[in-house]
Order: sequence, then structure tokens, then C-alpha cells
Amino acid sequence: MSEQGKPDSQPRLMVERRFLPFFITQFLGAFNDNVFKNALIILIAFQGSQFSSVATNTLTNLSAGLFILPFFLLSATAGQLIDKTEKSLAMRRIKMLEIFIMLCAAWAFSAGDLYLLIALLFLMGAQSTLFGPAKYSYIPQHLADNELIAGNALVQMGTFVAILIGTMVGGLLIAHEEGRQLVSIVLVVIAVLGFAASLVIPKTPSPCPELKINWNMFTETWRNIAFIRSNRTVFLSVLGVSWFWFLGATYLVQLPNYTKLTLGGNEQVVTMLLTLFTLGIGSGSLLCNWLSGQKVEIGLVPFGSIGLTLFGIDLYLARPVLDSTELLGLSAFLQQSGSIRVIIDVVLIGIFGGFYIVPLFALIQQRSDPEHLSRVIAGNNILNALLMVLSAVISIVLLGSGVSIAQLFLVVAVLNAAVAIYIYTLVPEFLMRFLVWILIHSVYHVRKTGLENIPDQGPAVLVCNHVSYVDAMIIAGCIRRPVRFVMYYKIYNLPLIRFVSRTARAIPIAGAFENKELMETAFDEVDRALNEGDVVCIFPEGRLTADGTMRRFKSGVERIVERTPVPVISMCLYGLWGSAFSRHPGFILWRIINGIRSRIDFSVSTPQDPAMITVATLQERVAALCTESAKQRGY
Repeated sequence: MSEQGKPDSQPRLMVERRFLPFFITQFLGAFNDNVFKNALIILIAFQGSQFSSVATNTLTNLSAGLFILPFFLLSATAGQLIDKTEKSLAMRRIKMLEIFIMLCAAWAFSAGDLYLLIALLFLMGAQSTLFGPAKYSYIPQHLADNELIAGNALVQMGTFVAILIGTMVGGLLIAHEEGRQLVSIVLVVIAVLGFAASLVIPKTPSPCPELKINWNMFTETWRNIAFIRSNRTVFLSVLGVSWFWFLGATYLVQLPNYTKLTLGGNEQVVTMLLTLFTLGIGSGSLLCNWLSGQKVEIGLVPFGSIGLTLFGIDLYLARPVLDSTELLGLSAFLQQSGSIRVIIDVVLIGIFGGFYIVPLFALIQQRSDPEHLSRVIAGNNILNALLMVLSAVISIVLLGSGVSIAQLFLVVAVLNAAVAIYIYTLVPEFLMRFLVWILIHSVYHVRKTGLENIPDQGPAVLVCNHVSYVDAMIIAGCIRRPVRFVMYYKIYNLPLIRFVSRTARAIPIAGAFENKELMETAFDEVDRALNEGDVVCIFPEGRLTADGTMRRFKSGVERIVERTPVPVISMCLYGLWGSAFSRHPGFILWRIINGIRSRIDFSVSTPQDPAMITVATLQERVAALCTESAKQRGY
């Protein structure tokens, strides 16, 4: 594998064989799905009365339900098959199935057989059910941990750009005089191109070639869900992903009729709004790699959920006043009062959806057992499908009882807030990481150097100077791995810090003369953490600096590496002295104003052999890093 984790990882991945053919294959598959789905949904919404006497709302939600039903019924079997099969071969077989389905769809579109097209959605769903576990288990087999966000962001961006283009193409083609014939040709051509791209995907060995397939989909479905539940963080992340698809399915399925019945727009307006929504998700996904600092940053998940709720509520409030009883074209719609507000809400719902979904997918891949990842993804797909079916059922029931589509959007926005609060209460790590992310992206501007010196796996002791009460939060926000901090127990117990400290599994410590038992417990916990492969950070000064200069290091670090010899990495935080969170004696208001968006330097040195560690040499290395930061600022 080539060099990993550099800032240009996204463009570099797009020219490498380990990623590009796979990316093209999944892109074309998503594109074809959405040409078909959007063409069919618009056909139902605007021409359905020519082919069926059933209400268009019912046909639209029935179509959505049939497409996702296979995810619920077949995902367990699909996960086993993908875990057992070499993945490039599995993808080629799946693309051959797509060609067959699209040939049938081409005939059905040409013949105007609406019910056959709706039935074919079930087969499309079955094909997508097989491809999902292959796609998301392929990524971590070819990408390093520090490339997961970049890879997932590209895949999510590509998927939603494909949805965008497919939505546009499907909508434009089906509105043409010869639309059904044009859609038929496009579906078959793209399916063949997707198969051709799959031929170049590199071989990806099966993690479980001897796996025995359990063909009982009910017992295997239960086993998959039980397996996911064994890892609490993965299970709750899967629930978060599933909830996103509940929201996404609601918006995507209801937007055509919302446009027609609430906004008074025609097919052009539908295509524009669906395009902007999917473009927003793609943009948000791509921005994740930049906002996360190329690590799995789950702090973006609460940020995404906040945006989904706020702009979902505003979409309900932003209904334009209709001046005409006729359906409006794009130009006329844009001239309507309130139309721009609707457009902004739709785009921002998409962007915040991207912030929400990409870190959750990367977290599932990172924290799942590689040998069972396809089955974890399959279990994820089962729950996704269950929530999407629930979306269709709730939509049918509420709309059938007289609730408007705008009111339905309000209901799901409020439900999103309730679900978010529930998940973040169960896993405070999400909320803690959000607070850290806000701190280092709004209050401070952190310049980071040498982060590649911290290993992606295995134990290490990090040593840093201690300048402010938020040192641990800044360090945690910069480093790709979870860090366990050794903290002075009085700081650990401060009201505003205790929540973050406990969530991050910090280790409280006291001096020997204050509480010897607590001190010994802390050393035992550090020893246990290192033996489990964790990264532990200590502040050897023992307390915050009172005058901006580094205090003399204490000997605790020597005792730690004597008990558990692991690499020791020196670090320096520079620029925090004088901020509101330091012990600077200056006027607090001035320190707050002066600290906003101030630049912080965070420097990391190369690892040292534990056999060579002394308190004096560590202090010299930390001091040298701080001196170098001062020189770069001209001090």
C-alpha cells in the first residue's frame, strides 16, 4: 500500500487502482438506480393516472417500500455471501444481475407497464442489498484507518453526486416526448459500463472463506442484530445511520408530491429540489474530511443532527404563498415569495446530513471485527431497511389521515431532535467530541505539526507541557486516536470539565501526600490501559503553569515506563498562555477577547525508546519544541 494519511489523500485515492475502479463501479450503480427510481416516481406523480386508478401518494410510497423490502429480508444472507466470497468476483456477479434487471426495466418502460416497473424495484433492491456489504467491507480492506474518512467521504459524495445526476437525468428524460424510450436506453448502457468497471477492481480476499451459510434468513437476521448489539458503540452508530435513512427516505420520497401539492411546482421544480438535496449531501460528505482533520471525528455527528432539526423545522415554516392555481415552471417558481428560503433549507438539510452520516459509517468500519464486517454491514442494512419501511408506513398513515406533507416534514424534524438526545445520552462520547471539535474550530485555530509520529495502533505514552484547563481537550481534538489522560483529580472534578473527563475515560491522580491510595490506583490504571494498547497522555509538571514558564517535571513518567516499557512521545502546546482558560492574572474579559481565534501551535516529536527515558531528557525535548514554536512566531 502506498503512503497513507497525507492531506492530499482524497485526490490521491482517486487515481489509485485500489480505489478508482471500485469508486466508478459503485458510482454507476447508484446513478442507474436513481435514473430508474426518479423516472418512475415522476412518471407516477405526473402521469400515473394514465396507467392506474390508484392514488399517486399510495403508489409512490408503495414503490419506496418495495425497493427497500429486500434489505430487510435478504441482508443477513447477503452479508454471509460477501464475507465468504472474494469481493471483486462478488461485485462482478452483482453487476451482471443489474444488467438483467435493467433489460427487463427497459422493456417495461417502453411498454408502459407501470406495475411491472414497480415490481422490478424489488429486484433492484435485492441487487443493492448484495452490493452494500461488498462496498463498505471493501473500503477498510484497502484503506488505512487514517484514510477511512477520506474514502467514505468520497464514496458518500460519489453516491450522492450519482443520485444528483441520476435524479436530473431521470427527471429530464421522462419529461421528454420520447422519455420512456430514452430512459430504457440509458438504463441498459450504464449497467454495461458498470460491469466493465468492475472487471478492473483488484482482488480482495475473503476474510472467512470457510464460512457456512445459514440460509434461514430469519435466524440469521436475528444473529446479525445480536452480533451488532454486542458492541454498544457500533450498535448505536448503526441506529444513527438507520435513522438517517429514515429521514432521507422521507424527504426523497415526499419531495415530488410536496413540490406539486404544497409548492405548486412542476417536474422542473421537482428535479431542481431533488438535485439540490442530493448535491447538499454530497457536499457535506466531502467537507467531512476537511472538517475532521482526516480522522474519524464523531464530533461532527451532533453538529449534523442539530442542522437536520433546525432546517427541517424551517422547511415547514418556509412555505411560499401561491399566486397561481397552475403548476409553476422553474423560472416562475423562483419568482415566488419564499422560494429561495425553501431552496436554502433543502440544501442545508443535505449538507448537515453529510456531516451526520460519514463519521458514523467510518466509526462502524473502524470499530467492527474485520472478519465479521460484511455481516455487520448487512445487519446495518437490515435496520436501515426497517427504518425506511417504517418511514413509508408512517408517511402513508399520516398523509392518509389528513396530515400535509409539510406537516410530515415538521414531525420528522422534531423526532430527529428526540432521537439525537436519546443516542447522545447513551453514548456521551459523541457529545464530548462535539464540544472538543467546537473548541478547536471556533475558539482556537490550531496549527499541528508531527501528528504522524503518533502511531495509529499500539500503546504509547504522550508527554506534554501544561498551560490551560483545556489542554486535554485540544490534544484530544487533534489526535486521530482516543487518548486517555492522567489528570490532577481536582481539575478532573471541576463542574465544567468532569463530564468531558469521565466520557474520555481520563485517569484522576493525586500527589502522594494528598491521597496515596488514589495515586497508586492511577498508576495501576495507566499500566492496564497501556497493556490494552491505549495511548496515555500525562502532564509531568503536575499542575498548570502559574507564570507561563514550564515547571520542573516530576518523576511519574519514569515509573510508568519502568512498569510498562512503551514508546514515549514528547509534545508541546504553545500559545495558550494568556487565554481565558489559563492562570494568567490579566483581566478575564480581555483574556476572553484576546483568546478568540488565537493561534495555537501543537507540536509532536518522534517516539523515544523507553529504556533511554529520564525526566530531564523529556523536559529538554518538550522545551525544544516550545522554543521552535516561539522562533516560528518571531519571538
